[in-house]
Amino acid sequence: MRIHRRGRVLAAVAGVGIATLALAGCTGDMEEGGGEADCSDYEEYGTFEDAAVTIGGTILDLEADRLVESWSDFAECTGIEIDYQGSSEFEAQIAVLAEGGNAPDIGIVPQPGLLARLAQGGWLIPASEAVEANVDEFWSEDWKTYGTYDGTFYAAPLMASIKGYIWYSPTEFEENGWEIPATLDDLSALSQEIADAGDHKPWCVGLESGEATGWPGTDWIEDYMLRLHGADVYDQWVTHGIPFNDPQVVEAFDAVGEYLKNDDMVNGGIGDVSTQISEAFQTAGLPILDGECSLHHQASFYETFWNPEGGDEVEVASNGDIFGFLLPPANAGDPLSVTGGGEFPVAFRDAEEVEAVRAYLSSDTWANNRVSLGGVISANTGVDPENASSELLVQSIEILQDPETTFRFDGSDLMPGAVGAASFWQGIVEWVGGADTQSVVNEIDASWPAS
Repeated sequence: MRIHRRGRVLAAVAGVGIATLALAGCTGDMEEGGGEADCSDYEEYGTFEDAAVTIGGTILDLEADRLVESWSDFAECTGIEIDYQGSSEFEAQIAVLAEGGNAPDIGIVPQPGLLARLAQGGWLIPASEAVEANVDEFWSEDWKTYGTYDGTFYAAPLMASIKGYIWYSPTEFEENGWEIPATLDDLSALSQEIADAGDHKPWCVGLESGEATGWPGTDWIEDYMLRLHGADVYDQWVTHGIPFNDPQVVEAFDAVGEYLKNDDMVNGGIGDVSTQISEAFQTAGLPILDGECSLHHQASFYETFWNPEGGDEVEVASNGDIFGFLLPPANAGDPLSVTGGGEFPVAFRDAEEVEAVRAYLSSDTWANNRVSLGGVISANTGVDPENASSELLVQSIEILQDPETTFRFDGSDLMPGAVGAASFWQGIVEWVGGADTQSVVNEIDASWPAS
C-alpha cells in the first residue's frame, strides 16, 4: 500500500496570506489512536492555538467514523479541533441553518444543485487559492465545474461514487452458466430467463430513504438516459435544454419500467412492486445472499452494506459472495459511460483554520488516507487505486481515472432542488405506485423553475 505525500503549501487562505508557522508540540512522530502520526506530512498547513472547526453532513455511522479518522492526525498536528456532526436531515436543513446564521463552519454537500442554492443565498465563502490549486492538479475540469457557481469556485470534490453497478452472486452466475451482460438487451434477456425459471424474481429494489425516498429510482433513469441517448442529450436534459417530458426521457422511463413496474421482475425476497417504495435502499440488495433475487442496481458505495453489524462476513470479490458489474451499454462497442456522485465541502465561515481544513481535504494526501480506510473511492487523480479496500473499488477508481471514460454527475443532483430533490424523487414514487410515464414526466417538467 502506497500513501502519496504530495500537496501544496497553504500560501493563501480565505483571501489573506498566512506566515509559515513552526510546529508547536508536534516534532517527529507522535502516538494517536494507537498509531503514529508523522507531523511532517502536515507542516504546510501551519499550526493553530485554540482553533476549532465544525463540519456537518449526511455521512453517518461507520462511514462517519472513518471520516473522522481520516483527519485525526491532521487535527492533532495542526492543533485544529474538528467536530463532525452527521444528520440524515442535513440536506433539508442546511439552507435554513445558513439563513439563520447557524450553519456549521463546513458543510459537506452531496449535490451541486444544493451548492448552487447556497451560493445564490450569499452564504458561501469562495475557496482559497490553496484549495483551487489542489483541484486544478488533481481533478478534471468537469469536477471543478461541479464546485463552481456563476463563475466563482466554492468547493473541491471530496469522495466519489460510481452509480449503475449491478450487484450479483458470482457463485449463482457460475452455477447457472450466466454470462455478464454485454448490452442492455443482454441484461433484459438474462432478467427474463431468471423470471421464466419461476423460483425467484430477478431483481430486488428499495427506494425508501426518508425525506429523499425515490432517489434510487432516479439513478436508474439517469443511467438509461446516458446509455440510450449519450452525453450531449444527458447534458441538455439536466439543464432543461430539452424538456423533462421529451420523448427521449419517456423512452428511458419506459425502459426502466420494464423492471421496476413489472411484477415478474421485482421485488425478489421482499414482496410485490409496491414494496419498492417502503423497502430501505440500505437493505434492498441483501436478498441476493439468500438466493431470493439475483440482481440489484446500486452505486459503488453499496459495498459497505453487504456486511451489516452482527451479520456473517460477506466477501465482495469477483470470486467471492457478491460482486458487481456496470450496467452495460446500449450497444456492444459503445464507449464506457458512467454516472456518479460526490460531495463538496463548502465553507460558511471565513477563517484561516477553516480553509486549512478544506485545503487538506482537497489534497491527495487526504484522499489516499481516506481510501485506505476502506469503503469509498475518490476521483482525485493522485489516489493510488491499490489503496482501495476491495477489487471492485480498485476497478472503480481506475474507471474514474481513465481519460477514455465518459463520466456524468448524478442528474438529479445537478438539477434545481425543486426538481432533483423534490418532484423527480416524488415522481418516481408516483410512477412505481402506478402513475403512467407521460403524466409523471409532464408533472416534473412543470415544476422546473422559470429561468
